[in-house]
Amino acid sequence: MAHTIFHLVRHGDHDLIGHLVAGRTPGISLNALGRAQAEATAATLEHRPLAAIIATPLERTQETAAPLADRCRLAIRVEEDLVDIDFGEWTMIPFDQLDRDPRWQAFNRFRSGTPIPGGETMVAVQARAVRALLRLWREFPSGEVAIFSHGDVIKSMIMHFLGIALDFVHRIEISPGSRSVLALDEDSAKLLALNLPASVREPP
Repeated sequence: MAHTIFHLVRHGDHDLIGHLVAGRTPGISLNALGRAQAEATAATLEHRPLAAIIATPLERTQETAAPLADRCRLAIRVEEDLVDIDFGEWTMIPFDQLDRDPRWQAFNRFRSGTPIPGGETMVAVQARAVRALLRLWREFPSGEVAIFSHGDVIKSMIMHFLGIALDFVHRIEISPGSRSVLALDEDSAKLLALNLPASVREPP
């Protein structure tokens, strides 16, 4: 049976990771490690039969996708529904400050039901991301697609197809520059790889 293989790549490292919530803030570029991760991802995927390269509008995903697009001579398609979470009031707030906010604590305990002040719910994030993935599956029903997105967005897609509740989001690791591989067909979804480092070429 024909299936679509999605290579779900988190953008590479940047200097704000681990320090604050970047969210949808524009103008955040990869650091040296992130650029090296992007090149390693390109070396891993350039020989795959890619039908499309998809990235969100933010610079950090565009920059991670660019080396692969150059090697494959494919244009980067922008997909708004795969963009990072709208963190509302928490955007660009340091984690050490957020950790003292009971609303942040509640959000991390109960992701499926706690709204972000001025932002969106994790359920809404998952719904738009899965909707985008299914659109791409219908467009490329027997090909391979590289998607460059963001950690929690990638987690939400994987958790949907594995039937895992969003409240367990912290049990899955999606590291900067990592690649996870999901296969979809008319009858099922299979996770073929999770959180592969950028330098790892197999599987698949």
